[in-house]
Amino acid sequence: MTVYNFSAGPAVLPTPVLEQAQSEFTDYQGSGMSVMELSHRSSFFDAIIKDAKKRLRELMNIPDNYHILFLQGGASLQFSMVPLNLAQNKKALYVNTGSWSKKAIGAAKMLDNVAVEVIASSEEDNFTYIPDITPDMIDQDAAYLHITTNNTIVGTAFQTIPDAGKVPIVADMSSNILANDYNVEDFGIIYAGAQKNIGPAGLTVVIIRDDLLGLCEVNEPMLDYKIHTEANSLYNTPPTFAIYIAQLVFKWLQDLGGLPEILKQDQEKAQLLYDAIEKSSIFTSPVRQDSRSITNIPFVTGDEELDKKFNAEALAAGFENLKGHRSVGGMRASLYNAFPKEGVTALVAFMEKFEKENGGA
Repeated sequence: MTVYNFSAGPAVLPTPVLEQAQSEFTDYQGSGMSVMELSHRSSFFDAIIKDAKKRLRELMNIPDNYHILFLQGGASLQFSMVPLNLAQNKKALYVNTGSWSKKAIGAAKMLDNVAVEVIASSEEDNFTYIPDITPDMIDQDAAYLHITTNNTIVGTAFQTIPDAGKVPIVADMSSNILANDYNVEDFGIIYAGAQKNIGPAGLTVVIIRDDLLGLCEVNEPMLDYKIHTEANSLYNTPPTFAIYIAQLVFKWLQDLGGLPEILKQDQEKAQLLYDAIEKSSIFTSPVRQDSRSITNIPFVTGDEELDKKFNAEALAAGFENLKGHRSVGGMRASLYNAFPKEGVTALVAFMEKFEKENGGA
């Protein structure tokens, strides 16, 4: 039985990447050592991390005045690092579009010397849309405006990036980094946990503009962007194997044709599923059409028992991790870059079969 992994993260990785990692697992390029055994100060790993940064810079067209950091702690640690580095004794602006936005807001509020202001929210409608952000809503004296570009749990995404004037935009891009056509120069900081589109859990990518380094005194070196930048992401032992896999993923993306090609493929996969949902008599999308993610696609029947039946039968048929997040229920298909189109086609056929067997028109 073919298994299709719709997990929201840790997520599916490209098969060619896994196969190369397997072939090099016990002996990386004649070193006689696994990548997991290489010193992070060795010439072998130095080549890996430099190449990974170079390829990511090429893929995302990252300008020279931005630094790429490979850190640990997950995107959740960035909820605290961002205000510590940018907003002490200042105001920080947030847009609340879901669970992860709320956690970022909560972490910033725990800092006594940061004034947090939520300028827009879609919570009153269960986060089913992205609220409009207009320039007049943004205090130009604020330290930053924080957004979550793609909301993994509820399946919404920013289609365009707000105009924040001179205020830097900080983006949690964990679930749609390398799967969008955003312009890096529209942001002051981009951060992302790797476990969705980049590699295994344990690595966090931070892309930060020069002028945002050293703005505040950070008394904990591990939480200071400036220290990590000066140390080239080697202030402490980095997640070496995760960085190696990320390097292979970046190469895989480049070999495919880069972000324009993978975005085209992602849009095609999403459209297949959205079309099936739209024509269905039992499945619906809870997300407003103008806010829909192409990366995480929730759908429901409107009947909890029928949702449970679908999830159980889908799992038995080899569709792994389709069950929606516990906070929203239903189903959710996460279609990250490495997820194959044939998996979406198979899911659509299964949905049509289920609909016929369960009273659909």
